[in-house]
Amino acid sequence: MTVDPLIELRGVNKHFGELHVLRDIDLTVGRGEVVVVIGPSGSGKSTLCRTVNRLETVESGTILIDGTPLPAEGRALARLRAEVGMVFQSFNLFAHKTVLQNVSLAQVKVRGRKRDEADRRSRELLARVGLAAQADKYPAQLSGGQQQRVAIARALAMDPKALLFDEPTSALDPEMINEVLEVMRQLARDGMTMVVVTHEMGFARSAANRVVFMADGTVVEDRSPEEFFTAPRSERAKDFLSKILKH
Repeated sequence: MTVDPLIELRGVNKHFGELHVLRDIDLTVGRGEVVVVIGPSGSGKSTLCRTVNRLETVESGTILIDGTPLPAEGRALARLRAEVGMVFQSFNLFAHKTVLQNVSLAQVKVRGRKRDEADRRSRELLARVGLAAQADKYPAQLSGGQQQRVAIARALAMDPKALLFDEPTSALDPEMINEVLEVMRQLARDGMTMVVVTHEMGFARSAANRVVFMADGTVVEDRSPEEFFTAPRSERAKDFLSKILKH
């Protein structure tokens, strides 16, 4: 059991119509832990990620963030989303705002910071993701990898307790993937609590404290990367690994 749970899912179920996408999910993520969620397409990993900050509602079960159940909607939910940042497959940046404005916007609107304070914090974070020189550009002037790093800086700007990543590199060209993963590795080293849905097995191996393997809406294995990659217990995981590690 994790010493200091920050995210807890207990008996979580979710359907899309007839499809039972999450089946009795129990998962605890401790403070400062990096949990990488992997599994075949349609296994429920992205849905799991999206339930944690209530982008998807659940039918039964409980989700706790730092000991508090997820609020249903309204202001409390906006506050929660500031505590649990999310980085998506697509970068979702505002095209008509500069990089700096993209990173500062929610700090002012949600966190109530003064504009100059927000901008100062944004510049620090842009430097942290290697984009200090791009602050005054617009998203369209940046590569996909740079845009995704801006999206990470924007999530960090809210000083979240945890960050959720939903396949953050799957829309990127191969040569850009590593620059994003490197920023994520650095966050992991700095002790950020992270739940990462990804196909990048190298990242899972090098940066995760735990690998959660999902199939058919259930958590099949939840183990250290070392154990999971060298000696998977389930047939499903063996089959999955044999397919992806051949490439």
